[in-house]
Amino acid sequence: MNTTRILLAEDHAILREGVKSLLAELPGLEIAGEAEDGREAVELARQLQPDLILMDLSMPHLNGIEAIKQVKRQDPHVRIIVMTVHNSDEYLRAALEAGADGYVLKEESHLELLNAIRNVVTGGTHVSSRLCGRVVNGYLGRSTAQQTGGVGDTLTDREREVLKLVAEGRRNRDIALALSVSVKTVEKHRANVMRKLDVHTAAGLTAYAIDHGLLAR
Repeated sequence: MNTTRILLAEDHAILREGVKSLLAELPGLEIAGEAEDGREAVELARQLQPDLILMDLSMPHLNGIEAIKQVKRQDPHVRIIVMTVHNSDEYLRAALEAGADGYVLKEESHLELLNAIRNVVTGGTHVSSRLCGRVVNGYLGRSTAQQTGGVGDTLTDREREVLKLVAEGRRNRDIALALSVSVKTVEKHRANVMRKLDVHTAAGLTAYAIDHGLLAR
């Protein structure tokens, strides 16, 4: 039997220990490494070349969405399952667009995670049973919006720059340094973008940026 080598990217030690205990009971699965933040996840993925990554979305230093994109650019063949508390369409869509192969909610049973692992390592995809009914509706809605145009046309060039940097996981302070403006100016641009797009989370901005080609695939 071939062994599936897994990288566990989760910033909470208790959750990591729980997942490790669960997977240790299953034949054919091996924890090859553990990452406590997004940057470490990207680096360990490069060093260890795991078969599968279990990736949290809310991690320090580099968010899970950006970490997924960077890992997939390094190795398009590595399989990634998101494990998260976020059950919104915005996070789900952003994760799938970034390259995730599975999406599992932490509130669900261990059987959901095991099913996801089985499906994903054999080349399939897996979306949490609590969310899968919303995937099709979300993509249909997005396609309709793209066909009819969008309010994104009202964004200024500077607002588009801010949107791109927010979607890349940059903090307001980092954006201010990159654009040579004040943090207050960044906050104003960010508020304007959210108001014009009617999007109120960073994950929603990431999904919008991906949908409209503002981020490199």
